[in-house]
Amino acid sequence: MRNSSRNRSIGDATARAYRRTGRYASGMTPSSSAGLRWGILATGGIAHAFAADLRTAGLDLVAVGSRRAASARSFADEFGVSRAHGSYEELAADPDVDIVYISSPHPAHAENALLMIAHGKHVLVEKPFTLNAAEAAAVRDAAADKGVLAMEAMWTRYLPHMVRIREIVAAGTLGEIRALTADHTQHLSDDPTHRLNDLALGGGALLDLGIYPVSFAWDILGAPVTVSVSARIGETGADTEVATVFAHASGAVSTSLSSSRAAGPNTAHIIGTDARIDIDRVWYSPTSFRVTATDGTVLEEYTSEVQGRGMQYQALAAEELVAAGRTDSGILPLEESVAIMASLDEMRRTIGVHYPSEDSNG
Repeated sequence: MRNSSRNRSIGDATARAYRRTGRYASGMTPSSSAGLRWGILATGGIAHAFAADLRTAGLDLVAVGSRRAASARSFADEFGVSRAHGSYEELAADPDVDIVYISSPHPAHAENALLMIAHGKHVLVEKPFTLNAAEAAAVRDAAADKGVLAMEAMWTRYLPHMVRIREIVAAGTLGEIRALTADHTQHLSDDPTHRLNDLALGGGALLDLGIYPVSFAWDILGAPVTVSVSARIGETGADTEVATVFAHASGAVSTSLSSSRAAGPNTAHIIGTDARIDIDRVWYSPTSFRVTATDGTVLEEYTSEVQGRGMQYQALAAEELVAAGRTDSGILPLEESVAIMASLDEMRRTIGVHYPSEDSNG
């Protein structure tokens, strides 16, 4: 079992609230909140989900930016946002915005994050953090130079059930962890123009879906020391199914399966010599899990009690970090986001998936 020395706390009071109820105390807003003024960049489906959860948590959403003024205005009207900007540059220049959630397609993440950072904004960047490791490192370096928070929006890591799972693992309840497995499989569009099938938009199951189980394996077992990957490539050249096998420094192995063309169980399991954790569908969203001993005794059952989708927890964690004067997440350090992107780069090289925008970036 990996015993990490990094600070994985989200704050003692917050962690206690997680354990008690699966939600933050006092209306889900931690007492150490920085009271940040949020902006949202881009107005797609994930931006709508995030905005709804910001409102659920009572956080201050003040601005939205889109490449089209009409989209920004419609989004602002839907969520009661006071300022709608018709360009990302206008959003970056808004003096009343402290932090920006970047929800554009991932080929634009680095460019959009760098623009916001250059204007002194903190950034919460949708997963995958960028298109590749080189872009991730550029964002990391720019944030360090400006002294602002840059954080990958891998919202699963901040969910209450994942907080509890890390506590169970750290306590040694499972014994020696021998294996981990997870799938992220959905029946999505086979339209070649859909972003998941368009290489120009960073299409493919690995970066959009596989990032979840890959990041989960890193979270529980640390960086893999060897990586094996197999994939099925679709008509457009984007990967539609990806299977991975990782070996970790502890000796544990992890496997994952991702698909954009077929829906599977979407469950996850951590298997140790003394007990296992079975995380129910859909494991990367607020859900339930059981800890079961090797003799079949159920040691713990956990059910999430979360309002909304659960994306507010990463936002609350970002506020807590800024309030504490910190510019990096202990739950998902920026260096780990960069390293995960490097691992994904290597997997893409193995399966032969290359993005057109990378030609100009080397």
